[in-house]
Amino acid sequence: MKTDAVTPADLARSVLSVPPLPRGADGAIHEGETGRLVEWLHSGGVTTYLFGGNANLYNMGTAELATLLDVLERISPADGWMIPSFGADYGKSCDQIDLLRQRAFPTAMLLPLTFPATPGGVATGIRKLADRYGRPVIAYLKNEGYLEPRDLAALLADGAVCAVKYAVVRKNPAEDALLATLLDAVGSAERIISGIGERPVIDHLTGFGLNGFTSGSVCIAPHLSTAIRRALAQGDVAKAASLREHFLPLEDLRDRHSPIRVLHEAVALAGISATGPMSPFLTNLDDPTVLADIRAAAATLRAASLEHGSATTVR
Repeated sequence: MKTDAVTPADLARSVLSVPPLPRGADGAIHEGETGRLVEWLHSGGVTTYLFGGNANLYNMGTAELATLLDVLERISPADGWMIPSFGADYGKSCDQIDLLRQRAFPTAMLLPLTFPATPGGVATGIRKLADRYGRPVIAYLKNEGYLEPRDLAALLADGAVCAVKYAVVRKNPAEDALLATLLDAVGSAERIISGIGERPVIDHLTGFGLNGFTSGSVCIAPHLSTAIRRALAQGDVAKAASLREHFLPLEDLRDRHSPIRVLHEAVALAGISATGPMSPFLTNLDDPTVLADIRAAAATLRAASLEHGSATTVR
């Protein structure tokens, strides 16, 4: 498991998967099924595993985070990079950072706040948390007005932040004034990653030069998502666009019914891992029509990934 300092090369070497967190019928973290999911991702060339929003860590307490960290340490491939998350509020973040400081994970991601905060207050909080951790953290920029580009630039320059997950949704991802301003403030895209999956990845990596991307749907189709990353690295935009088409039916369902909840069901319905019940304050989707749509989209996407994997050699 990766324990050394995070570099820009780490951000680019694999799709940064953002998996759901399988749980047993009793609601406890299921190590075996989580391991199965990681093994499936690894078989498709994915070596980075970011457990955050899709794992519903927003609602995870400090005591259970300790259990999750134990699981991640045990199931990580030798070449794997496990990234836990913490927060999102400052008080819980302090408690969880104290726990993370005792482990060898080289960084962890601060989940974005969904209730009132000021940009300056968030920047100050991140700096204090990084100082408390003794290591840099990953910042997650999901909404306008959460963090100012100049503050993020300062946090990166001072080593309090090692990477930024940029996930502000745009109707046209090729037109993004905030991202352009952030890049101008930072002066480089090497520590900024696209954080919204396959849909905007071509514009983010080719148009803005971002240094990698996160994905939830990679949990269904790791071979295809890895192929998109490689195509873009080779400058083959047409191939990347063609591969991306496979993801859009499931991504449309995620946008329509909840990215987190749809992915949780899709992983199970595709036969990859039994994800089980969602932890509060979320519930599993139970509409038969919606579940049938998810099953069909996930099965088709997984089959396409397996077909692509059998036709190529995963490096």
